[in-house]
Amino acid sequence: MSDDVSTSPDHPGPPSHAVSSTQDLAELAARLNSQLDAFDPAVLDLARTARRVAVLSGAGVSAESGVPTFRTPETGLWSRYSPQELATPEAWEDDPAVVWSWYVQRARMVRGVQPNAGHRALARWAQDVELTISTQNVDDLHERAGSRVLSHLHGSLFEFRCESCERPADRWQIGELRLDAPVDTDPQPLEPPECLECDARIRPGVVWFGEALPWDAFEAAEQSMTEADLVLVIGTSGIVQPAASLPLAALGLGVPVVEINPEATEFSAYADYTVRLPSGTALPLMTAKL
Repeated sequence: MSDDVSTSPDHPGPPSHAVSSTQDLAELAARLNSQLDAFDPAVLDLARTARRVAVLSGAGVSAESGVPTFRTPETGLWSRYSPQELATPEAWEDDPAVVWSWYVQRARMVRGVQPNAGHRALARWAQDVELTISTQNVDDLHERAGSRVLSHLHGSLFEFRCESCERPADRWQIGELRLDAPVDTDPQPLEPPECLECDARIRPGVVWFGEALPWDAFEAAEQSMTEADLVLVIGTSGIVQPAASLPLAALGLGVPVVEINPEATEFSAYADYTVRLPSGTALPLMTAKL
């Protein structure tokens, strides 16, 4: 008879679910250790001691919530266009109904997704430090997570203004767009409403390719980064100018800059430190160690 009694009738051994749970815990611990290895200890030290943190966020942060980036091909009504072609003054002049419909559907799509763990981690961190967010994203996910956004560098899907006199659209005009409704399964071209002041068209309140960034938003973002103890560049490719130049101003003044991105970018060579994790993983880990 075997000396091993672990599987005898009197000693059946641990139940299978206990073994499975032990294995799951071991795998979880290994994964967490691997993720923590992505952090240079200096990054965690900087985060612990910083009292003023400036964040520049990009498309990668929102992509983790399911918001398509500008690299995502279009389908349906807009399948013959790339997003870069639709987000231009030329497209607006050529076919405003198609462009308007695209932006209405994009706003509805954003309202249909939720802030992710990265958005929420920044909102929690801001309760303990002076944390400013400047974003290249036109969604409202930072705000819905509980953060106040200092600068929407490329505008917002949820702001609309006259193309001529700059008058903001009235609340009832925005309400009629039903931006909280589900995305249309069969979208059709939709004529934009008219300005109540001058009868010109109401346009999306975003910065199109070829247009200048709002100077006040850019200036506020730059000031926040040059006055910070720590700058985080999160989920941005580092190639869209002039927003990509903002962390360089901080570097020039000796402010430490950390890039958080699962992939190397155009900015990686300039960053003091890089964390090769998605922001939805990196930011909760980082803030948990504060």
